[in-house]
Amino acid sequence: MGRGGNAAGDRRGGDRPERQLFALLGDGSRGTVATAESLTGGGVAARLTAVAGSSAYVLGGIVAYANGAKADLLGVPPEILETRGAVSAECAQAMAAGARLAFGSDWAVATTGIAGPGGATARKPVGLVYVAAAGAGFDEVEEHHFEGDRAAVTAASVEAALRLLLAAVVAGSRNAPREQGRDDH
Repeated sequence: MGRGGNAAGDRRGGDRPERQLFALLGDGSRGTVATAESLTGGGVAARLTAVAGSSAYVLGGIVAYANGAKADLLGVPPEILETRGAVSAECAQAMAAGARLAFGSDWAVATTGIAGPGGATARKPVGLVYVAAAGAGFDEVEEHHFEGDRAAVTAASVEAALRLLLAAVVAGSRNAPREQGRDDH
């Protein structure tokens, strides 16, 4: 958290990405968000919805832990799961696009990775995480290598996802035409 957790802004939560998203999206007239989560198991959605008033812009989330759920609920192509794997940039990107489509949201964020302690390989170690965000004019995937136990990897993944979602919303807000109100939601 930018100021080391000791500043008053951090204690109040003002610097947290979910609070910044609330400041940007407010009543939902400036956009909506959705989540698709694997290793974070709903942690991103939990942080988003912990903010009072977030129901105006958080449409929902899908926890797709199993590959079948990623394919069936989020439309991740089986070819990606077979050739690249569930822990891949391509899978994260497809999950974000699938959540956006499933909920009809303006932006979506997705997480996939290996929290540990098991499930790792030489090519995909514990702590390897992909987060993706998708929205109009924004499609980005980040690869992270987090350290620590399962809880630490999961917490770091949630934070990374929220920060990437915030970047997507900020970018979308800069590119969006300035108009009063929307009637498409």
